[in-house]
Amino acid sequence: MGQVSVDRQRLGRVVQEFGARWTSDAADIETYLAAQVSDTSHRDVVGPLLAASGASGVVRVAGREVAAWGDPDVPEMAFSVTKSVVSVVAGLAFDDGLLVPDQPVHQVVDVPEFQGPHNEQITWRHLLHQSSQWEGELWGKPTSVDAQSFRERTEVHGTPPGQGWAYNDVRMNLLAYALTLLFRRSLPDVLRERVMNPLGASDRWSWHGYRTSVVDLDGRRTEVVSGGAHWGGGLIVPARDLALIGQLFLDRGTHAGTRLLSAEWVDRSWARCPVKREYGYLWWLNDGQVPWPGAPATGRSARGNGGRHLLWVDPARELVLASHWTEEPLDLIREVSRTVASPPVDRS
Repeated sequence: MGQVSVDRQRLGRVVQEFGARWTSDAADIETYLAAQVSDTSHRDVVGPLLAASGASGVVRVAGREVAAWGDPDVPEMAFSVTKSVVSVVAGLAFDDGLLVPDQPVHQVVDVPEFQGPHNEQITWRHLLHQSSQWEGELWGKPTSVDAQSFRERTEVHGTPPGQGWAYNDVRMNLLAYALTLLFRRSLPDVLRERVMNPLGASDRWSWHGYRTSVVDLDGRRTEVVSGGAHWGGGLIVPARDLALIGQLFLDRGTHAGTRLLSAEWVDRSWARCPVKREYGYLWWLNDGQVPWPGAPATGRSARGNGGRHLLWVDPARELVLASHWTEEPLDLIREVSRTVASPPVDRS
């Protein structure tokens, strides 16, 4: 099994324990979702919802599935894990030569949202780093209603793009909109054709936008998907399929000897944002023990809803961990990581 070993007995106890810890409040998903949005004037749900069915997850080590809990084939809402999947699609655009990170977006996407003195400075890199500081309204949702913009205390108003950072679903939706216009296709179609089908994923995953997020592309009505689930929508995916995306990044963009995503994009995705050093291109980096203190510094993650939805990738352990609705995700990462070890170094 590659260069690592797994304590399967201990891992079995870990997944049994955490499989019993789940966010049962999310069985009433509409009430649960409404509680995540602090601005009561914008609690209306405009995208699809899916009630939680219980905790589920998968552990892969050295390219093989070694443990699972719950039903990892059941689709679940992924919340902000969706953001890292947006990065996957952006990587495909990069590999195609359509996306140049430091190019102002307005030069290739001609829509009002990227016009004006501030917005014309916004590059693809700013959108991928969540440092664009774009202000406006998209699909009926203004940037100001997303409380996450201020929760991290790194939002700096009145400064140029690239000088502040905010975790903001409206700006994520703007990136999904720009990528849809760039590809002239829906992002789920691109992801399915170029990533999920080649990976051997199931047909049970889906990706949604809002009732209002529809555009005309060359005479075709096309849905623009969302980058999160604050108002419904986003990625709905089984844990087992989500783990395949993590495996693709662990394998630096290749699957079964075929390159699906460039290694350069994996490296760029896991390089530090200048104004948020624990963040890359829509991935969290744990080098500085943020956001997962005590977890391996070599880990990279996609996380949603406080980590209750999680994709953890640790190249040092050849480890991929995907989970849905599992409570205490930091403890889950720590305990699973402790079951995986590299072989001792021969110093003789």
